[in-house]
Amino acid sequence: MLVNMTAREQDDSSRARLREIIAEKSFREGEFTLSSGKKSDVFFNMKPTMLDPEGLNLIADLVLEKLEGYDAEYIGGLLVGAAPVLLSVVQKSYLTPRPLKGFWVRNERKTHGMQQMIDGDPEEGDRLIIVDDVTTTGESVLKAVAAMQSRDCNVVCVLTIVDRCEGAAERLKESGYDLISIFNRYDFTSRKPHEVP
Repeated sequence: MLVNMTAREQDDSSRARLREIIAEKSFREGEFTLSSGKKSDVFFNMKPTMLDPEGLNLIADLVLEKLEGYDAEYIGGLLVGAAPVLLSVVQKSYLTPRPLKGFWVRNERKTHGMQQMIDGDPEEGDRLIIVDDVTTTGESVLKAVAAMQSRDCNVVCVLTIVDRCEGAAERLKESGYDLISIFNRYDFTSRKPHEVP
């Protein structure tokens, strides 16, 4: 028997299923050192979820749903954290009324060929969404923002799959950008940042 679900119920169902996948494949509690050097009692390694076909499919659907109403031509971010997400979103957006093109920012300029720092072709005045897999302080997404500002592009907003609630939203707000998140750390643990078990 087929059950008709409203769009909202379908979104809630997709979000719940993605949360299960992240909890199983990408979330750990313990003692960890983050890329910033800070210590944390929780860790999100989003790569297993982003490299899972169901996980990545759900991420792309939920990202597109979150971005409804935002006027942008491009989606992109730092190469490693953003690449799987932005590529799946670009592909799925092809079937929407407003397809998005993609770009990514390298951590270092290439030393061969055209020695590019940015792959993709956003130009002056283009409107962009910056995406990341996990945000902590916002430092990495601000690197992507700065790189695109150097091309005089307009960053519309920043979207993350998981916000660790450790200052990224506030730091981005100070720089004039909204942080949209699909999840935050409290969807997976009740512990506050740096709280010792």
